Amino acid sequence: MSAEESRAPSSRSSSNGDDASVDSGFASTGNSTASLPPISLTPAHLKHLNQQLEHMHPVDILRFSKVFFPNLYQTTAFGLTGLVTIDMLAKIQKENPNSQPIDLIFLDTLYHFKETYELVNTVKERYGLKMHVFKPLDVETAADFENTYGEKLWEMSSELYDWVAKVEPQQRAYDELKVGAVLTGRRRSQGGQRGAIPVIELDEERGIIKINPLVTWTFKQVNDYIKENNVPYNALLDQGYKSVGDWHSTVPVAEGEDERAGRWKGQEKTECGIHNKKSRYAQWLNQTATASAQQPSQEVAA
Repeated sequence: MSAEESRAPSSRSSSNGDDASVDSGFASTGNSTASLPPISLTPAHLKHLNQQLEHMHPVDILRFSKVFFPNLYQTTAFGLTGLVTIDMLAKIQKENPNSQPIDLIFLDTLYHFKETYELVNTVKERYGLKMHVFKPLDVETAADFENTYGEKLWEMSSELYDWVAKVEPQQRAYDELKVGAVLTGRRRSQGGQRGAIPVIELDEERGIIKINPLVTWTFKQVNDYIKENNVPYNALLDQGYKSVGDWHSTVPVAEGEDERAGRWKGQEKTECGIHNKKSRYAQWLNQTATASAQQPSQEVAA
């Protein structure tokens, strides 16, 4: 997909009113700092910032991020860490009501649990959030998705599923909203590829800055904050889940397993695609296109 195509307006990200539901793709009219150029950080600046932020409380990291980074959004699938961030941002906003609020970006794969969709509406109502919802391109429902890509695409081609349901919608969100920086819910204690991430990362391929405000917190710290501050959370967490993604690739976590052990159980996979390098998917697309181009000649030869 070309840059021009990825930036084309799409009904998958709406901006048509405050009364729309998650299903309709409600989004706010945009971030007022979108006209500002993104922050440019040299490796030395990035190292300095991470050294300063490493031992700061997440609330202070969020205060700094709100002031320092224009075009700042929060990307979230409404996991526990994202919910803590939402609650902290709401408290910070009350401290300075005239400051620029942080809008949310939610990637609706169309395969979230019903409990997740219920939580989205609960959180939006409680905090009065402005949310940008991006779905797979040119589809509105799971039935539409399956009519286009076939049933159980996640089993037939995990890479293609990640690209269509998550990676492309994310990049479309970044392009359409002119995102300069995003707050994520990643933590080192989640393990896998996340074990050594810093507070601030530069994603050169996507041209954005990723900020992980709760990167040093453990699951217990996050869970304790949720309980102590009466933050709404996914009902599945009371059923043995710790990290909740799509219903077809998420299971409860057994005693002693890593927090994200219930994601893609039995697969050699720890990330859904949105935190992997774009080049991985560009390479996969090229390989797929090459294989398709060669298919007719192979059939003739046979």
